[in-house]
Amino acid sequence: MGTDPRDELRELVRATRIYLEAQRQLGLEFIPTAPVAGPAPAGPPLTLAEVREELGECTRCKLCRGRTRIVFGVGNPRAELVFVGEAPGAEEDAQGEPFVGRAGQLLTRIIQAIGLRREDVYICNIIKCRPPANRNPEADEIAACEPFLLKQLEVIGPKVIVALGTFAAQTLLRTKEPISKLRGRFFTYEGIPLLPTFHPAYLLRNPHEKRTVWEDMKLLQREYKRLVGRG
Repeated sequence: MGTDPRDELRELVRATRIYLEAQRQLGLEFIPTAPVAGPAPAGPPLTLAEVREELGECTRCKLCRGRTRIVFGVGNPRAELVFVGEAPGAEEDAQGEPFVGRAGQLLTRIIQAIGLRREDVYICNIIKCRPPANRNPEADEIAACEPFLLKQLEVIGPKVIVALGTFAAQTLLRTKEPISKLRGRFFTYEGIPLLPTFHPAYLLRNPHEKRTVWEDMKLLQREYKRLVGRG
């Protein structure tokens, strides 16, 4: 039997409420429509520091109660390549920097394998606080954090984005397709080529998939060189 349309409608309403509540907490008190003639629309924040300041000591979702530190992002603020992961783990929560544990060390080696350094790129996550016991992010947590991720990407303006794992890919591409079906080809996010691939933590559990990710990285390397002219 097919999905009941009423269930789909209820899910859409629930997701919309979560999104609007996250926007309200960011200070948006209305849903913007077409711009009014006359005043120029406000531009994006000028720096990542301003986005971080706006995030503040965030209490917009329940993850704030168990975190040690907010894990905002790290790297080149004008990076041409951005890696977006899922959420901080224990070491990231302790240090306040994304991808510093075993998965982060593997990501660093992957970046080096394509001819770049960690400081050349920008690295961040869909959500900025560690979920308890490293569980999967929940819909309300993603909705609360997503506006800041989108502002990070807007400020940086990368030439290429790599989505690491299911939650990064599904959030940025607005899809429910699993990473196994998304990886290995480019999509477009706000006009920017976006390549989904497996998360480094998944590779630690499934080392036989490292060859698969290396194929993805060769694809990334070709696209990066085409767009940037080096790498």
